[in-house]
Amino acid sequence: MHPDKDHTLIDYGALPTEQRNPRSQDLDRRSVDDILRLINQEDRHVPEAVGAEIPHIADAVRAIVRSLEAGGRVIYVGAGTSGRIGLLDALEWAPTFGVDPSIIRPVVAGGVAATIDSAAEVEDDTDAGAREIAALGTAQMDVVVGLAASGVTPFVLGAVAEAKRRGATVIGLTNVPGSPLAAASQIAITPLVGPEVITGSTRMKAGTSQKLILNMLSTAAMILRGKVYSNLMVDVAPRNRKLVARAHRIIAEATGLSIPQSTKLLDQAGGQVKVAIVMALGKIDRATAEARLQQAGGHVRRALEAGHDAAPR
Repeated sequence: MHPDKDHTLIDYGALPTEQRNPRSQDLDRRSVDDILRLINQEDRHVPEAVGAEIPHIADAVRAIVRSLEAGGRVIYVGAGTSGRIGLLDALEWAPTFGVDPSIIRPVVAGGVAATIDSAAEVEDDTDAGAREIAALGTAQMDVVVGLAASGVTPFVLGAVAEAKRRGATVIGLTNVPGSPLAAASQIAITPLVGPEVITGSTRMKAGTSQKLILNMLSTAAMILRGKVYSNLMVDVAPRNRKLVARAHRIIAEATGLSIPQSTKLLDQAGGQVKVAIVMALGKIDRATAEARLQQAGGHVRRALEAGHDAAPR
């Protein structure tokens, strides 16, 4: 479907993401050092813009946690740079937090091939976005995060429209407040990063803001889901030598045990880092640690506190 069928008379040149940056209009005349300094100076605006959106980001985190607790999924939808950034964050959920990969589903306009080669024409296909959401069986318990720097990408708009029709919660991440994507979202996150160093190159500041915000969404949601104890990745799955060594260090840091002691304890815990920590700090056996973690919803601190409360005085 041609984008103008649904989104008539979009003045792309008027979008903030397409404006010229007055500070970089002599870019091709600058030295390498000056170019890099300018890019660095412009990048410094991004964390401030993201910080201004924390109330909306917090709302999005809470929506994601509610969805996951209800058995739902998080679906990232984007095209071009936004699609690839969403894919990158989605791919990190399982190895970082030990979650089932099926709870996070990335949708990129043009599919996997578009992560290497351009699939620009698919970005204009509203129906293709809707079909992707339908094919995933998106339902009321799911959260769909639409990513589009401009907020006008037809593929993404088609996807979020279908998601809303199915009752899913829609989070829009765009650098244009008041854009069609922001208007279509129950929760709109709209960091104003300003015009790019190279006009319209939204892989730069806009893309950086998206990456920062997706980091915040996934990390904060996983903390609230009990995937972190203190600041340690306690649900890491030790599937290779690096991750096994990390698991041993995590147990040692959390418990004060030596690495050899932590290695032995991890074996006794069946390779489960959280179980090993609760065994050591609660001074209990594996079966009791597993039971307390299950009762605590997988939260190490809650499991330890519950054990403390249950202990005889």
